[in-house]
Amino acid sequence: MNGYSCKRRVFITDCEGPISKNDNAFELTSHFIPGGEHLFALISRYDDVQADIVKRKGYKAGDTLKLILPFLKAYGVTNEKMREFSSRSILLVPGAAETLNYIKNIMPSFMISTSYEQYIDAVCRAVNFPRENVYCTRLNIDRYVLSQEDIETLMALREEIVQMPMINIPKNARSLDDFSEEDRRTIKRLDDIFWRIIPETSAGQILYDVNPVGGTEKASAVKDIMDRTGADPSDIMYVGDSITDVEPFRMIREGGGLTVSFNGNQYAIREAEVAVMSSHTIITSTLADIFNRFGREKVLEVIEDWSVGSLKRYCSPELMSDLGRIFPDNLPRAEIITERNMERLMEESSRFRRTVRGEKIGKLG
Repeated sequence: MNGYSCKRRVFITDCEGPISKNDNAFELTSHFIPGGEHLFALISRYDDVQADIVKRKGYKAGDTLKLILPFLKAYGVTNEKMREFSSRSILLVPGAAETLNYIKNIMPSFMISTSYEQYIDAVCRAVNFPRENVYCTRLNIDRYVLSQEDIETLMALREEIVQMPMINIPKNARSLDDFSEEDRRTIKRLDDIFWRIIPETSAGQILYDVNPVGGTEKASAVKDIMDRTGADPSDIMYVGDSITDVEPFRMIREGGGLTVSFNGNQYAIREAEVAVMSSHTIITSTLADIFNRFGREKVLEVIEDWSVGSLKRYCSPELMSDLGRIFPDNLPRAEIITERNMERLMEESSRFRRTVRGEKIGKLG
């Protein structure tokens, strides 16, 4: 069926954030489209509103990667350009290749990423990770042909969007009524652009065809991994960092598995059980090693008493040696998320995230 002959614990990670510092779609948009930084950031914020506030039917976190494609196509982006740009732009979190190599040797390991497959292919080559164990957004942008009239329409829409103010999502917003009048106007116009104007162009097929692997699609990928391995949710350690990980976080946490926010934003902290803040992935190796040998409860016990002494009792000597070499003075931060500390961790993790991934990428949902 799958090559896994007996039930074992399973490791699953997102790519961008826990493994790489990139936001490949943001970087592609910034590189190939004039005003691309603001264009992508605004559409990403609109994505957060649609997924977390409006809860638009059929919409899921991460669909930014679908909404941005008509503009990439209009500005001449091809599969080859995406592959070439992605290959030369990879920026791994320090230790990522070693961490993935270590964990895949102790338990079945998978990656679930919203990223385009052109980027994921490049990452898998860079870290020597089995491509067959990765779920990501499939895309053949070359199959679409846009008329000159529609290219001009998309370019005009791009010009309009880059002039729009950034949407501000109020803290604890529950509906669009909580937004300012200006932000409601922006959201209404983006609704018009993405759900009426673009679908009437030759680029509309892209929005219909492409299905980013975020939100519910990530949860579906977890279910497929459980089918492949015979694992239950309680057998899974899942590492994520953003709004696209909310659904798998919920599913695995409710099933008794271990959910870890690695330099996560507020959405990840809100749903995960453990918050990690680290400039190096050795902490992921460490927690995975303990999880594989002793299970979720032991990981939580170690984090409750987060110290070198506690780690030494349960972590392999090899990893402890590496941990001491990489962090000779202080351990990277790990903390169990509770109602009492959640607000603080949202702020601290979001701030640390920006120091690791950069201010522009760190602010994205």
